[in-house]
Amino acid sequence: MSYLAKNYNRKKISFVRGKGSYLYTATGAKYLDFVQGIAVNCLGHANPKLIETINKQSKKLWHVSNAFQIPEGEKLAKKLCQKTFADYVIFQNSGAEATEAAIKVARRYFYSIGKPNKTRILCVKNSFHGRTLATIFASGSKKMTEGFGHVGGFDHFIFGDHKSLKKKITKNTAAIMIEPIMGEGGIKVVPDWCLKELRKLCNKKKILLILDEVQCGISRSGSFFAFEKSKCIPDIVPIAKGIGGGFPIGAVLMNRKVAAGMTPGTHGSTFGGNPLAMAVGNTVMDIVSNKKFLENIKKLSKYFFSNLNIIQKKYPKVIKDIRGRGYLIGIQLYKDQSKFIQKLMDEKLLTIRAAENVIRVLPPLNVKKNELDQALKIINKVCAELK
Repeated sequence: MSYLAKNYNRKKISFVRGKGSYLYTATGAKYLDFVQGIAVNCLGHANPKLIETINKQSKKLWHVSNAFQIPEGEKLAKKLCQKTFADYVIFQNSGAEATEAAIKVARRYFYSIGKPNKTRILCVKNSFHGRTLATIFASGSKKMTEGFGHVGGFDHFIFGDHKSLKKKITKNTAAIMIEPIMGEGGIKVVPDWCLKELRKLCNKKKILLILDEVQCGISRSGSFFAFEKSKCIPDIVPIAKGIGGGFPIGAVLMNRKVAAGMTPGTHGSTFGGNPLAMAVGNTVMDIVSNKKFLENIKKLSKYFFSNLNIIQKKYPKVIKDIRGRGYLIGIQLYKDQSKFIQKLMDEKLLTIRAAENVIRVLPPLNVKKNELDQALKIINKVCAELK
């Protein structure tokens, strides 16, 4: 009997250790892990540099209150700001907290400039921004909001429906919030031209642009942020997942203009920005923002996508579409993905579902070419069985 609540539909398998791209069961069975904690373990399992960092910092200081200065946090914030559009950072513990904080930052900005009625956030219908009360209503998914009452302040438009988007902007709209690459929503990439037009629209309407990079950010797309390719500059960006390499870290990045509204007492987090988390984040940042590291992601992911497209053409009645960018990859099927995912698992390849009958494939960012080849061989084999 498990004493855990039933809010997860867990697979009947557990792992005792991991190394790089692989997970191992108690019996020694070896699985190629292309879930990686859902795009969290960006450097794979038991990364030596992260282990070294945690061991070193754990002997010095784990946690102090944000009532005091935390040098490790100052260091990581500086790196993030120097690498990106941001002028300021607020550290959190998770993606949901980071997105929640982003919503607060947007609303607080308009309050601070004497426009307290501008509180509404416009989002894509059935997107995903986290599991807090506010973020499930930001997502606008009935599946997530059912049974949880109602939280106001959010409007929605259909992905790709630009007319609907423009019509939904009112005098009370504070911001538009979207994922540059929708993760849970089916690995749908927002075109670069669309991100540019969103920026222009926000400028015209004098509202803010929030780009949720919790899943697609931290080099997963082949750029440090997915939006960078479009040359679009947002006002606010929540991040998490990869920045901790498996250690819980979230953050909201913002420009100077909107940060001015976040005065002492407007937001806080007990564990957010603790020395242990910040030490890990600094090490991850040094690795994943390196130019050679990013070029390797682009090179190998191009190879992987090319071979996935070959498999799709080989089995056009099984695979409908190959989606994504970098190592945020979606395989859209014609039939229900559950059987396909199970067959991949039977062949010792771990993947995870997304909306629109999509299988998410999320290797660590330092995955090796032979591991990608192993995954391609398994995917091809399963397609042959299900054709």
